[in-house]
Amino acid sequence: MVAFTMFQTELRAEARDQGPPAQPQDILEAENVSLRLLLAQAEIDAQQLLAQAGIEAKQREAGQKLQKLILEELHHRIKNTLATVSAIASQSLRNAASTEHAQQAIEGRLLALGRAHDLLLQAQWTSADLGKVVRGATEAFDNRDAPKFSIDGPDIRMNSAAVIAIAMTLNELCTNTTKFGALSMPAGHVDIAWALDDAGQRLHLTWSERGGPPVQPPTRRSFGTRLIETLGRQLRGEVTLSYPPEGFGYVIEVPLEALTSQPSA
Repeated sequence: MVAFTMFQTELRAEARDQGPPAQPQDILEAENVSLRLLLAQAEIDAQQLLAQAGIEAKQREAGQKLQKLILEELHHRIKNTLATVSAIASQSLRNAASTEHAQQAIEGRLLALGRAHDLLLQAQWTSADLGKVVRGATEAFDNRDAPKFSIDGPDIRMNSAAVIAIAMTLNELCTNTTKFGALSMPAGHVDIAWALDDAGQRLHLTWSERGGPPVQPPTRRSFGTRLIETLGRQLRGEVTLSYPPEGFGYVIEVPLEALTSQPSA
């Protein structure tokens, strides 16, 4: 309204400057034209504001949905991680011969869990390659000057649950072989290999030790053994542990779908 009044004043001043006074009809017609222009501009401005408000509302709604999804996913992963840590601490303490042994067992398993999470973080918590998981899990136990591991297998992208299960399993196997198996001896060696069956539906992964002390079957099932078997079942796999004198063996056969499909929340 202020703008319209100023426009009227300017229009009348311009008419005075240009010559004889304008007729009332001319002034009224000019004011009608200016009024239509102002209303048209107001309509355009209103449409733009409404369109902008709609876009911002959609963006806010999408942002709120994304935030809710992220918080739910974070909550889900934290719960799973805490459950894993709780199980590791409880079982390690239950089966430990001493406080020092329990501390070492817990620290080693938590470090393995942390390394698995590092791999997932690099892959934005979506997937990671099996070969990278194997090399990451064995790196801390290897010797660069005289490598202790032979690793061979095709590239397979695994989901986050499979990455953690495989990494934890390999850490347990590495810890055991360093203490009691092939890698407790200077000439000890471990072969890790995996392949898909002819139909490409199942993964076959083997861990074979050689060059260590003579192997004897255990007299009881340790927490490490139960952990390895439990992790295998989580992947819907079949785990086989063997104890021939020449070296311990571990085999797991897993449906490829259990490794590659995204698990439900």
